Amino acid sequence: MFFEIELTAEQEEEARRIEDNFRAIMTVELHHMARMLASKSNRELFGKTEFQMRDALHRMGTRGLDAVLEERKKRGTKGQA
Repeated sequence: MFFEIELTAEQEEEARRIEDNFRAIMTVELHHMARMLASKSNRELFGKTEFQMRDALHRMGTRGLDAVLEERKKRGTKGQA
């Protein structure tokens, strides 16, 4: 479930940068996932393929978090690390 989060103008700007980073990361991973699924027969879609899909989604999230941390290092953080 999603809910609206109130952000300051500075936080809203950061959220837009994070979203842009996630889109770039997702484009690469989604391309890989789509090609992997296209290469599988119906009987291969579950089991090992499910784990490969889960791993790809986790990789997206991890790469997104890494990008946020890296950007914050470059800009400097104002809050507690």
